[in-house]
Amino acid sequence: MLRALGLSLVLLTMTATAADADAVVVYGDLQGGGMYGKATGGDAAVQDQAFFANVPNALWGLSVSGRFLFLGGTIQHQQFVGNGDLATWTQLTAGLDFAVDLGGDTPSAAPSDKDKKKERKGAYVHLTAGGGFGVGTGQQVDPPLDNAQIDDKAFLLQGSLGIGKHLGSFLDVGLSVPVTYGYFFKNGVPANDLSNHYQGIHVEALAYLRLYIKLL
Repeated sequence: MLRALGLSLVLLTMTATAADADAVVVYGDLQGGGMYGKATGGDAAVQDQAFFANVPNALWGLSVSGRFLFLGGTIQHQQFVGNGDLATWTQLTAGLDFAVDLGGDTPSAAPSDKDKKKERKGAYVHLTAGGGFGVGTGQQVDPPLDNAQIDDKAFLLQGSLGIGKHLGSFLDVGLSVPVTYGYFFKNGVPANDLSNHYQGIHVEALAYLRLYIKLL
């Protein structure tokens, strides 16, 4: 099973790398959408205080990512708003990151799929998978963010699937669905106090406008 999964991942990565000739890119997203989260483990009392189970469901955010071939990293900041409440989440993740252009049927007089890809036209699928670390606050951040403002911290595993459309050389629009599992702990408590540790999962649906810069 593990060998088959590893082989599938290698083949998918090779396909994505071959399909995407942009070796080094930087892209930034302006995001908006919704989120649903819940605690999946831990003491009942701390589950009731789970970060993503208690913040508002509407969100907007910004992210900046860099990708080398199929390896990428992202810094993301989100604000959750609703009913007069506000919370923030900031995370750093790294792992696999690749996009596959879908191409499509075109008349013989129209540009080929290869030309469309070179000109950044048409649709694409974007996949990411990795891990990282995040921190959450129950109020607006007063820069610079320091430990006193943080309510929850978490180690994260995240995968996302998205579909987008190239608008030109530097702009994309799309929709992505990240699914994130986290091992959380309340800030300001001793690390060995497991009663303040909990596990949780949250799912987001994000529309984005992307600024895409090819460096190599």
